[in-house]
Amino acid sequence: MTHHEPTGTRTRTAVVTGGASPRSIGRATATRFARDGWAVAILDLDGEGAGGLAQELAAEFGVPAAGYGVDITDSAAVNEAAARVAASELPPVGALANIAGIPSPVPFLEVDDALWDTIISVNLTGTFYVTRAFLSAMLEGGYGRVVNMSSVSAQQGGGVFSKTPYSAAKAGVLGLTRSLAREMAPEGITVNAIAPGAADTNIRGASTEESEAALSASIPMGRQATAEEIGALVVWLCGQDAGYITGTTQSINGGAYIS
Repeated sequence: MTHHEPTGTRTRTAVVTGGASPRSIGRATATRFARDGWAVAILDLDGEGAGGLAQELAAEFGVPAAGYGVDITDSAAVNEAAARVAASELPPVGALANIAGIPSPVPFLEVDDALWDTIISVNLTGTFYVTRAFLSAMLEGGYGRVVNMSSVSAQQGGGVFSKTPYSAAKAGVLGLTRSLAREMAPEGITVNAIAPGAADTNIRGASTEESEAALSASIPMGRQATAEEIGALVVWLCGQDAGYITGTTQSINGGAYIS
């Protein structure tokens, strides 16, 4: 297969799940893709928010962009979204960033069946559904990068906002990433995971100024990651310079966990 560099052109589309919410990794990732010249397709449960972000990116960066309201835990809805992207005026899909996720702050013995199923469905099964739906397009287009969002919680166990169900789901994402990377390597498709530590985003919900200060102080670099830093790593992994990197877990945690 011949692989061409899409970064800086409008010849490839990056699909990003999540992104409608402010202060989110998905939003920062979609923005960085657009800034670097990719067309962008945003999939989010909040279809109106996804569409609004797409309009903003198209206006600011002059790239093709579209937003779709999709429940990534619904296999049929994900497949329909992939068909809509393929039938749209967007360029061929060249990258997929599986960013959408939800935390699980509930202690283990308080986790009921419904919560467990929801956390696994959004964080792991949704990643499977979306990847399966868009992988064929990347194979057909001759260029493919998949980046899955895991977590430091998958590496060292959960914290205050990411207890056992979340850690289990994100560990599953690592297994999915490693296995699919081996399967897709002969086709020139790379599959990598990113494991952020504490980040200054909206996923953790409400917290006190004191707890935030204590969390930042516990990190060797003395601060949390920004969504933009994580998004930049996602987009770099989707470029030609990262073409020989596959099956890896890229940690971005300020030295809080070193494997």
